Amino acid sequence: MPPDTPAPSEAARLTPVEARALFRAGAVAPTSGWCRGTTQANLLAVPADWAYDVLLFAQRNPKPCPVLDVTDPGVPETVLAPGADLRSDLPRYRVWEHGRLVAEPSDATDIWRDDLVAFLVGCSFTFEFALDAAGIPLRHVEQGRNVPMYVTDRPTRPAGRMRGPLVVSMRPIPAARVDEAARVSGLMPAVHGAPVHSGDFAGLGIADPGKPEFGDPVDAHDGDVPVFWACGVTLQTAVMASGIPFAITHSPGHMFVTDTPDSAYRVG
Repeated sequence: MPPDTPAPSEAARLTPVEARALFRAGAVAPTSGWCRGTTQANLLAVPADWAYDVLLFAQRNPKPCPVLDVTDPGVPETVLAPGADLRSDLPRYRVWEHGRLVAEPSDATDIWRDDLVAFLVGCSFTFEFALDAAGIPLRHVEQGRNVPMYVTDRPTRPAGRMRGPLVVSMRPIPAARVDEAARVSGLMPAVHGAPVHSGDFAGLGIADPGKPEFGDPVDAHDGDVPVFWACGVTLQTAVMASGIPFAITHSPGHMFVTDTPDSAYRVG
């Protein structure tokens, strides 16, 4: 039996080692609000012959794809969390073949390959702690939901064989706090930084705000403004658009919790 998922207040107090042990034992939950004060990361593992394309794509699209670490081929470890195992220590994975999603396991050990290069990319869940510390409400956390993520009509800059649309995460922010939310998140460019858009969903080509492609719809309060941040799930739309023969990613919202304090990525 997998362990019970802790309540949000308890999850926030866990250490990264404790959280990863729960996930390794089979617990599955979105990681927004987990392990307060630590950095979370997106995962993309690709065959070594695709690694340069991914690295170049990330370099050309740093807003959605800020790279925190890259592993050697076949190595399921990262300096961001010594002793952790990228094959088992995330709550849920996605497996891709030729750009198609074929499985969502809670453990990827049996399918990890010796030629896989893993990319750890910054996640907006990291700056949520700074927003919360500033008293800026996070509606998806309040409502116990995964953050909504939308595919936009904005293209990324192609690189080699990699291409695809920009994905954004959305948080309803009280109108009087939007500028502050932009300033606070802007101090953390390694985890997506300041928003890319606020206000009208249509400005990003999002036709139905109630149907995010990833995550859950979130209920806004009166006076809230939708605010959009570049999202690391952009790499997953690139996996789909580019038809990578084989890839392993995190499931959206189910991130790798590192040992690195979020302060390591705060500037100013």
